[in-house]
Amino acid sequence: MRSEMVKKNTENAPTMEIIEQPGACGALITGIDLTQVLSPATQSELRAHWLNYQVVGFPDQKLSLEDLERFALTLGDYGEDPFFESLPDHPHIAEVRRAADETTPLFAESWHSDWSFLKTPPTGTLLFGRIIPPIGGDTLFANQYAAWDALEPSFKAELEGLEGVHSAARGYAPDGLYGEADKGRSMAIRYSSEAYKTQRHPIAKVHPETGRTALFVNPGYTLGIEGLSDEEAWPILLRLFKHQTQQAFIYRHQWSDDMLVVWDNRCVLHAATGEYDGHDRSLARITVTRVPGPAQAQAQ
Repeated sequence: MRSEMVKKNTENAPTMEIIEQPGACGALITGIDLTQVLSPATQSELRAHWLNYQVVGFPDQKLSLEDLERFALTLGDYGEDPFFESLPDHPHIAEVRRAADETTPLFAESWHSDWSFLKTPPTGTLLFGRIIPPIGGDTLFANQYAAWDALEPSFKAELEGLEGVHSAARGYAPDGLYGEADKGRSMAIRYSSEAYKTQRHPIAKVHPETGRTALFVNPGYTLGIEGLSDEEAWPILLRLFKHQTQQAFIYRHQWSDDMLVVWDNRCVLHAATGEYDGHDRSLARITVTRVPGPAQAQAQ
């Protein structure tokens, strides 16, 4: 159950305000300074809001890259990020960039859960707005708890026990969208034949922290269903792709300068939108995986 607006006062501290957004998920959190070291209690509270709302935005955060790294480690270990070149001296940060005059296909326009083709996909992604255009560039998020819950009981029964086959081939293989033929892109993407590898994940995936079931397939990376032929699998997948991205499950997030957004890849899909031609756009990106242990959390 999503919460209503929450305000919390502590002595000699600003008021933390949780502002629920219109849509199937999402909230903004104000009244907190992420340039500061957060107490374990504050870390726990923010994690609870993240798990509840699935997507949380922190407006007006003047973060350095070091601040971004420190906050990321309150959420988990650094994730694996194949196919991206990292920023100098920051091996876990990639730049999601598009130049004002760029004409390449829009990056990440297909619905997906980040790196779902890995054995251990990221639990979360952090994206910080460094250069935000005055128009366009919204990010769409789709609530996959709601998508699973809305399926017919008989269809759920068919899906229980089935595993989706995930791969990065469509995007990051030499013949993929960002492969050898992709010229003139300002973002540092590095295609590889490693993208042809596959990984299986349950279609009905139980979230390890909330215990809720989410639909875990996506049009960007799910290529088939283990044990089924393409002729058997594709009608099922196409039905799921259409279902999981319908408007009833979507939150449309609008960016502003110095905004940090964190989402839960275990229970939401996301997709980029464009409509900012003629403007530069740059965001710093980190993925995290697993839950931080007590020693790690205390060290932040």
